[in-house]
Amino acid sequence: MTQTAHGVEFSQQPSATPKSAEERAAILANPGFGNYFTDHTAIVDCSVDAAGKGSWHDARVEAYGPISLDPSAAVLHYGQEIFEGLKAYRHADGSIWTFRPEANAARLNKSARRLALPELPEEYFLAAIRELVSADKEWVPSGDGEALYLRPFMIATEAFLGVRAAREVSFRVIASPAGNYFGGELKPISIWISREYARAGRGGTGAAKCGGNYAASLIAQMEAEEHGCKQVLFLDQFNDNAVEELGGMNVFFVMKDGSLATPALTGTILEGVTRMSVMQVAKDMGREVTERKITLAEWRDGVASGDIAEVFACGTAAVITPIGVLKDATEFIGSEDAKAGETTMAIRAQLLGIQTGAIEDTHGWLTRLA
Repeated sequence: MTQTAHGVEFSQQPSATPKSAEERAAILANPGFGNYFTDHTAIVDCSVDAAGKGSWHDARVEAYGPISLDPSAAVLHYGQEIFEGLKAYRHADGSIWTFRPEANAARLNKSARRLALPELPEEYFLAAIRELVSADKEWVPSGDGEALYLRPFMIATEAFLGVRAAREVSFRVIASPAGNYFGGELKPISIWISREYARAGRGGTGAAKCGGNYAASLIAQMEAEEHGCKQVLFLDQFNDNAVEELGGMNVFFVMKDGSLATPALTGTILEGVTRMSVMQVAKDMGREVTERKITLAEWRDGVASGDIAEVFACGTAAVITPIGVLKDATEFIGSEDAKAGETTMAIRAQLLGIQTGAIEDTHGWLTRLA
């Protein structure tokens, strides 16, 4: 049993079959994204009674492996599940840091409230990622643009078939070494416009980070890939085809005067940690940033007139990715020969510089893990 800096005790049950140094090195030479996983997982369970009284307990680090669930576990039938995504970066001196974990902890609890799951105290969230990274620190890559991707998630484990909030829940963190999300050289990607499908609706779970939102996006994502596109764009068809977000990323527009605009949060858009970080970095550069309604027509007309100079997407996995073309069967906005914009790349360099320790962190965003 070890007590963390936050006062949370985690028992340690090391894996009996960890990867060898040679096996790990072979994986880290070309990790891809989400293909391989480290030797351990961090877990905290929660149990409450019918009155909602109970607590988080049995905090532990144990070997990574299959989860044993009863076939009637609530997560399998009613989708009571949420998750987060953040990264651990190895700095030049060998130390390991993560970026704005408190924001992820807060968003996890916002999602928990929406999905009727118990809120996890921030100290448990921070301790879990710290303990896991400490156990698997040799898995953190050091290549350009590489990091250890951390996936905290919460699932309803109670065995029952009644439609109510589960009273037994498990919070877990797994980790995966990660390279460039889209692979290879960074260059503008093509985006497919979804005309038929919606990622979320008003009053729904669009502002929560839950698996159901992503499941709803997959058919549109498959359509995008069939047409040679990396991501899909969702629109609010009942609000002048207002731009919402991509399948897993937020969208930013760089206007010809150097200012930035991004769709305002409406309850159907996820409040990305990278999104709010981009906004702050842009403001630090002296650029005006606005959150407002942006329609497909404005995107089309703005690119044609030059009022929109650059477009990019952002998220934890890919950080910042320039967008070259937006299209569907009848639309083609942008250019396949587009180059990554100067403003896009400047913001990306600044953000990555802070995350990797190459640029001073003036906002206190970084937390040391090991």
